[in-house]
Amino acid sequence: MFKYLVIVSPLGLMYGSAGAFLSPENLVGRSGSKFPPDASTLAGLFFAANKQCEIAPHETLKRELFVSGAFWAKQDDPEAFYVPIPRHRIIGDKQDDEWKLNAQRKWERNLEKKSLETEYRWQRLDAWRRNASKIRQNKEMGIAPWKFASFLHPQMKQNERQVLAEDGLFLENAVQMDDGYCLVYLSTYPLPDGWYRFGGEGHMVEICSQKISPDSTIAQLLTTKIQKACALITPGVWGSNQLSYRYPKQADFPKTGIKMLTDKPVPYRYRIGHQSTERGRLGRGRYAVPSGTVYVFKQALEKTWWEFPEAWFPKEGFPLKHLGCGLCLPVEIDGVA
Repeated sequence: MFKYLVIVSPLGLMYGSAGAFLSPENLVGRSGSKFPPDASTLAGLFFAANKQCEIAPHETLKRELFVSGAFWAKQDDPEAFYVPIPRHRIIGDKQDDEWKLNAQRKWERNLEKKSLETEYRWQRLDAWRRNASKIRQNKEMGIAPWKFASFLHPQMKQNERQVLAEDGLFLENAVQMDDGYCLVYLSTYPLPDGWYRFGGEGHMVEICSQKISPDSTIAQLLTTKIQKACALITPGVWGSNQLSYRYPKQADFPKTGIKMLTDKPVPYRYRIGHQSTERGRLGRGRYAVPSGTVYVFKQALEKTWWEFPEAWFPKEGFPLKHLGCGLCLPVEIDGVA
């Protein structure tokens, strides 16, 4: 069970990676940029920090560390962090709608609102059990509080703080967080409070850890067994080490009659290994089912995410479940008995 919120407050600009997946957008600009840093980045920071100030013995940490995210929140209320909106909820400024299952187990919407497109991708976690209409009325949805920007980054000389005379500047993709906001991750261990280098270019951030109270919304949701519907709040990679699937292929996963609401796959990248090893870091690239994807089962799953077998997730050095892969919470869908 996740026991801590790890709260990351960027100090100035952070790095925004364009990633290695080619897309039409990446051919012409920066629209393929990726932010915030995912759970694998935080996991790496835990193992780096463990060398300086022991959080737990290395093998124990490797076995028991689970992290997930990233989410975001207002700095004065990190427990009410924002998570991706389940895809069956469509929320705009002036209208809302929800997908439901009809008697033939087919997805349908209000015909009068067919042209409505979602304007919001995030909602407060404490509104998870409310429907789209109530979330909109209470203004419990949000827009990610960061903006992408490009700036010229100086490349310094080796022995003095001067820019190289030739090719001394290069363009870097950066992200500016709005004032008063922070990134939030879930973890089974606390990270010692302090300043850290975090993200692709090692920008400075302030990190603190806060214990999750047993009666908090996230603790209650994570301990509620999924019945006939759930929604991902982090991307999900299922399948073998070679292939990615939309759901686990193992016999104990209820594939019969499964219904999904999803979007196109998203890039999912992480690194294993260490720079000091002979082989160095090994980059892995997969495609994942995106956050917000809704699964509806014909038979009740009767499991929490914590009870998902690690065999449901690919394992490359460690199961991707340790990186919070496919973290999901129960939802209610109209028409699902």
